[in-house]
Amino acid sequence: MLMKMKRWKLLPYLFSLSLVLVPAAQTVAQLPALGDAGTMTLGAERKLGDQIAYELYRDPDYIDDPVLMEYVQTIWDALREAARKRGELTPDQDERFAWEIILGRDREVNAFALPGGYMGVYLGLISIVSNRDELASVLGHELSHITQRHISRLMTHDGQQTPLLVGALILAALAASRSPDAASALVVGGQALTLQNQLKFSRDMEREADRVGYGVMTSAGFDGQGFVTMFDKLQLASRLNDNEAYPYLRNHPLTTERIADMQARQQLKGAPTPLPKGQVQPIALDHAMIMARARVLSNPGVDQQRLWLAEPEGPGFAGLPAWHQVMALYTAALAASQLRDYRQADHMAARIYPLVQGDAAALRLQRLLVAEVALAGGNPVPAAALSLSSQGARPELLLAAQARLQAASPAQAEPVAETLQTWVTVHGHDALAWQWLSSAWNAAGQPVRAVRAEAEAKVAHYDYGGALDRFKAAQELVRRAGGGADHVEASIIDARTRELNSMVREQSLQR
Repeated sequence: MLMKMKRWKLLPYLFSLSLVLVPAAQTVAQLPALGDAGTMTLGAERKLGDQIAYELYRDPDYIDDPVLMEYVQTIWDALREAARKRGELTPDQDERFAWEIILGRDREVNAFALPGGYMGVYLGLISIVSNRDELASVLGHELSHITQRHISRLMTHDGQQTPLLVGALILAALAASRSPDAASALVVGGQALTLQNQLKFSRDMEREADRVGYGVMTSAGFDGQGFVTMFDKLQLASRLNDNEAYPYLRNHPLTTERIADMQARQQLKGAPTPLPKGQVQPIALDHAMIMARARVLSNPGVDQQRLWLAEPEGPGFAGLPAWHQVMALYTAALAASQLRDYRQADHMAARIYPLVQGDAAALRLQRLLVAEVALAGGNPVPAAALSLSSQGARPELLLAAQARLQAASPAQAEPVAETLQTWVTVHGHDALAWQWLSSAWNAAGQPVRAVRAEAEAKVAHYDYGGALDRFKAAQELVRRAGGGADHVEASIIDARTRELNSMVREQSLQR
């Protein structure tokens, strides 16, 4: 019944359920002090994170958009490197945790740390942060929840309320198929009784994540002012009663102490010069395009897309700041493409070019948009001209692969497949690349390799049962081929099938 609820909406409740499933031997009698990770091992935390990630990857709200993923991943990687150098990220955590970003389409402003080093980010958050520094402040805060073992300590502590939480969550599961709202009410009602005991613990964790996160983000080269301006955004949202568009406020409640602490830290580094009254802080052109992409891909609806499409044609548009024009044009181009008005989409994307000529990062995003829009409209030429290199950037690689496969002969498809094969050898958890590799091997007339790639895509998303089914299908294809089979590929498939049998058994025992 849990599967009938939206997994992204259900995540707080799934996470609470995971807390109560910690074995009784792992509970402790008293609240652990900060810095004490309790008794949950890194391996157990990682397995729990894998289980939650498996559910999120299956959810319709999950999105792997190469452009947005690359942008967030670049910030995430810089924060992790800074955490390593500062000693916040231990070698054991670095090696054993997943450190994967999972994007969700939802328009809500939220992000969350998960057990085992996973990080969930809603597109709604990306669409409202005004610069990399604000996004880094949120990611740095969440990264610090992971490195400081806050999740493990919460799990260990919450084991004391096992009967209460289990009862509330079973009732929520039973109500889920009828009314998600009713399920939410049941869960909140059950958890309310434990809130008072957890509150001080949670505030201590939030303050520690702020302090460590601030140090990590500034060490990574981001401006700590991003923490202050992000807090200003959240505080304003809390005052305006945001109708639950900012669930981040409920998961991470702002307090005057947290706000004052961040302001004080920035003042010690020298307060920034305030802007003149009425002037808006300009937004970097590439970031404006990322914000635009996030809001369009969060599926706002046809009416909103049509409004966006009309904005660049309005009076006074040419007098707006360049970043505002770029954001509106990018939004309109992508919205038009989703509405299948490819001529208009191409026109809007072309209008961005003169505004970004002097900005290499923004010019690259404009070129990717032009290629994406043309490919969606049936013209693969701009995308095919992008770099197809296993050493290059992921957005270009995947767009170029799609374009070249659109009308490829078997001989033309094989180089695409070989390039993607090299990429996934290094990036084994790139499920989208595995999927395109499967298409490439099919186009190249290599069905066994295609089915194996399809299986590996499922492994990357922890769908071990689905992967095992595909590996067995590949074995059957090898048997049919007889002496004409690729024996190296066949031996790999046999070995992977044995591995997956073991993984499926282990996964079934954990559920």
